[in-house]
Amino acid sequence: MNPADIASWISDAQKAFAAASDLDALKVARLAHTGDKAPVSLASRALGSLSSEEKASAGKLIGDAKAEIAKALAQATEKLEIERDAKVLLEEVVDITLPVQRTHRGGLHPISIIKNEVSDFFIEQGFSVEEGPELESGWLNFDALNIPADHPARTMQDTFFIEPIESGVVLRTQTSPVQIRSMLTQEPPIYMICPGRTFRADELDATHSPVFHQVEGLVVDKGITMAHLKGTLDNFAQHMFGADVVTRLRPSFFPFTEPSAEVDIFFNGRWIEWGGCGMVNPKVLATCGIDTDVYTGFAFGMGLERTLMVRHGITDMHDIVEGDLRFTRQFGVGL
Repeated sequence: MNPADIASWISDAQKAFAAASDLDALKVARLAHTGDKAPVSLASRALGSLSSEEKASAGKLIGDAKAEIAKALAQATEKLEIERDAKVLLEEVVDITLPVQRTHRGGLHPISIIKNEVSDFFIEQGFSVEEGPELESGWLNFDALNIPADHPARTMQDTFFIEPIESGVVLRTQTSPVQIRSMLTQEPPIYMICPGRTFRADELDATHSPVFHQVEGLVVDKGITMAHLKGTLDNFAQHMFGADVVTRLRPSFFPFTEPSAEVDIFFNGRWIEWGGCGMVNPKVLATCGIDTDVYTGFAFGMGLERTLMVRHGITDMHDIVEGDLRFTRQFGVGL
């Protein structure tokens, strides 16, 4: 084992490793100078043919040579890996300004949004917000509201009756039973609204749905007149449709109010029916145990779907009830 030859093997390996331009080139150089056919590997395998004295000295030379070659390889590997990582950071930068597809943030349905808006408005006016069951007794849904047994609204065409029919339980056809519950359990003065879901035996079409939402209002106090009702409706309409909206009352009939009126609004250049209203019928007040010589009241009711459709120019009820996100996203999250 000539020490000069061994030194040349080390020098050749160091030069080859240093000259490698990338990790792939370094791999070729590594195989050439440390692989099975490399001079230092062949010399290592030849140690077995030497005498004991020669094997000891030659083995030390070969071992030192392998250590020097391994050191040079490690240094070259570290250098090239640093260069590779720096190149990746430079060339594979992620542009965080590019738009990405994100999961849509959940939100409230437009009906829930407008119901909350109406509730917030009346809470600011000093009203309370009351709720009641959707399965209601026929007495609260009809009789207490001065709707007699032969009234058309009590026929199978309008009302969902719960079996057995003798139970007298119905899916409420309006939120008015909540007004009755409030008058039965509260002493006047009463200022309340009752938004909620109602049910009628209608087919789903562009303007009707068997399940829809109402907001009804009730005021019972001393000295309440139609003027108070008109002022409340004007204020409510201006909040929902803008300061320029105009309201009018057209004479009508409802069993639970007397006198009664339809509420119209002049919006977007035309008159639109918005809801119903009137002074609470004294029979209804008396049924609830309220002294009609002391107290009077007014009531009103509007459909939330109708309010939403008029305000936003929606022409088909299907858009509201079918849950298409392309429709509901237009109204925002609403939280």
